[in-house]
Amino acid sequence: MERLREADPGIHWVDEGDRGSGYWAVTRHAHVKEVNRRADVFSSGHSGAQMRDLDPNRTVSGSARHPTLVDMDPPRHTRYRRLVNRGFTPRMIGLLEDYLQNRTDIILDNVVERGHCDFVRDISAELPLQAVADVMGIPVEDRAKVCDWSNALIGRADPEFIKTREDVLQAAAELFGYSHELQTERRSTPADDIITTLLAADVDGEALTEAEFDMLFLLLCVAGIETTRNAITWGMMAFFDFGDQWEKFVADPDRYMETAVEEIVRWATPVLHFRRQAVCDYELGGVRIAAGDKVVFWHAAANRDPRAFEDPWRFDIERTPNDHVGFGGGGPHYCLGASLARMEIRLMFREIARR
Repeated sequence: MERLREADPGIHWVDEGDRGSGYWAVTRHAHVKEVNRRADVFSSGHSGAQMRDLDPNRTVSGSARHPTLVDMDPPRHTRYRRLVNRGFTPRMIGLLEDYLQNRTDIILDNVVERGHCDFVRDISAELPLQAVADVMGIPVEDRAKVCDWSNALIGRADPEFIKTREDVLQAAAELFGYSHELQTERRSTPADDIITTLLAADVDGEALTEAEFDMLFLLLCVAGIETTRNAITWGMMAFFDFGDQWEKFVADPDRYMETAVEEIVRWATPVLHFRRQAVCDYELGGVRIAAGDKVVFWHAAANRDPRAFEDPWRFDIERTPNDHVGFGGGGPHYCLGASLARMEIRLMFREIARR
């Protein structure tokens, strides 16, 4: 990706052979932000946000296709996002802090008691799972299986999580089945959580259908757990690799916390890339992109762009400014859970440093 980014103009056609239709790889920081912000030109709704080409009439579950938020364009995206935003207001996130601090303490207490851990499984995956599950009102006893289903749905290339396409379909069926159970329960017994909010809401005068709710539930489970897990893991690895930054951070966590969290997100770039489709001819960075062309913009390359970051391959917890695209480069698809993710990263690393 560095070679692509540094070879002018930083936007290059990639032939996918029999794996896909080919795409424009967008690698520079300024261009990635431009694509993110020009939702009127670069559509998520035409072909989805994932790199692979999908049958537009099917979902992972094999049913008629219902898009998630990341696969929608305004104004439809705007209406649905407004609903989900109700579960991620500053007030709602603030109410979680004491609970998540307690969960962080328990997670690390358990590790100390055992004397060893698998960092991803026992630390970086555990806190995001508890955070998202609490926002959604998922009972404690069900949270581990929700995490397992999410892993299966996003782990197609990882044999630890997935073996066959049938495994993916089974995980999707079980997750959606659980979603239906929660819908039924919340309709009879409302609670102060995002599930109840979504079920009580309407879009253009109509309630969410079961399938629409399923896809929102899927997105919140997968996106809310996977991304922050990656950020915490990469952040810990960065502190190991840059010991001077760890020593500085441990000496005064509160002083460096705000900038350290942003640098962890830049360094980790939890979502490596997203895809769009041009809906009209457009010139980006001097390159003519034709209507219908597939465009893949690489957050990971943009977050190492020396045009935007001094010494980008150095992990620097005092980096200022830090205009990373780890939560997206602005525009309508900016990360819904950015505030929650920042809180989780802050709580975990503050407590690790304290201990």
